[in-house]
Amino acid sequence: MSSGSCRTGHKVAVVQVSEARMKRIGDVLQGLSIPINTAAGNTSVEQKIYKCEICKDAHWLRVDAEPGHPNFGRVVPCQCLIREQELQRNDNLLDMSNLQSLSHLRFETFDNSNSRLRAAYNTSMRFAQNPEGWLFFHGNCGVGKTHLAAAVANHVISQRHVGVYFRVVPDLLDQLRATFDPQHGVAYDDRFQQIKNAGLLVLDDLGTEQTTPWASEKLYQLINHRYNEQLPTVVTSNQDFTRIEQRILSRLLDTRLSEYILIDVDDYRLKQHRKTG
Repeated sequence: MSSGSCRTGHKVAVVQVSEARMKRIGDVLQGLSIPINTAAGNTSVEQKIYKCEICKDAHWLRVDAEPGHPNFGRVVPCQCLIREQELQRNDNLLDMSNLQSLSHLRFETFDNSNSRLRAAYNTSMRFAQNPEGWLFFHGNCGVGKTHLAAAVANHVISQRHVGVYFRVVPDLLDQLRATFDPQHGVAYDDRFQQIKNAGLLVLDDLGTEQTTPWASEKLYQLINHRYNEQLPTVVTSNQDFTRIEQRILSRLLDTRLSEYILIDVDDYRLKQHRKTG
C-alpha cells in the first residue's frame, strides 16, 4: 500500500507541476501582443501599374490574325517602343550638334531694333513656330545669321518633340569623315541617315568648307535628299554665290520651297568695337 501510495502521490505531483508550468506559459502568452490578420479572405494582390497599358511594358504586340494568314504569329513594335526609339534618336542628334554652346542664342536675346533686322527676326520667329520649307540666310559676317538660325533651333527643341541637328558645315564634314570607312560603313551610314532625316536641319556657314570631291558629293546628297522630301531646313552663308556649288545653290533659291533672307546691315561686332574703342 505504501509503495502504491507513493506512486499515486508521484503522479499527482507530476500533474500539479505540469499544471503550474502551463499556467505560467499561459500568463506569458497573455502578456504577448501578437498581430492577427482579421481581414478574412483578403488575399488579392496589388494590381501592377504599367507605363504602357497597351503592351504591358513588353514593347511588342502580336498581330491578331487567323492561322494561315501571312501575319499569323507576327509581332510588331508597340507605339511606346516607337516613341522611345524616336526620343533616343533625337537625343543622339542633339549630342552630335554643337547647340549646347549656343543655348544663349535665342529670340529673346536678339537685337531687332534695326528695321532690316526686324524683318529677318519676324520671318525666323514664324518659321520656328511652324517649321515648314526652308530658310536661307545670306549676308556678311556679324549680321546675326547664326544667332537667328540657332534661335530657330533652340525654340523648336523647347516647343516640339522633333530631332534637331545644328552644325557649322566644315564641322559636319569632319564629323562624317571621322566615321567614314569604306570597308565598315555601318556607323557612318547610320549617322548620315540620322542627319539626312532630322526633324530640323540647320547648316551654318555653307561655302566655307574645303571643296573636295568627297565633301561636295556628301553635301549635295544631304541637300538633295531634304529638297526632295521637303524637310525643314535652315542654311546660313556669308559667301559669294560663286563659292556655293550650283546644284546646291539652285535648290536654296527655289522659291517654291525656300525663302531667301538677305541681311544687309553692318557687322555688329565691328560696330560694338567702334563704340568701345
